[in-house]
Amino acid sequence: MNRILIALGTILLVIGLLWPWLQKLPFGKLPGDILIEKETIRFYFPLMTSLIISAVISLIFWFFRK
Repeated sequence: MNRILIALGTILLVIGLLWPWLQKLPFGKLPGDILIEKETIRFYFPLMTSLIISAVISLIFWFFRK
């Protein structure tokens, strides 16, 4: 449990430090992401982005398990 929390903290720290460059990537604007804009409401659901991130994380865990 301690290793998992330390690894998660390290990953969040790295993402936080790299955030200015990560915002320039096209994630969040992919085809398949749902965006509904009305006059007073904006609903955004990054469906395709979530699927890609999930697949990458699954591959990383699969490689580390072997």
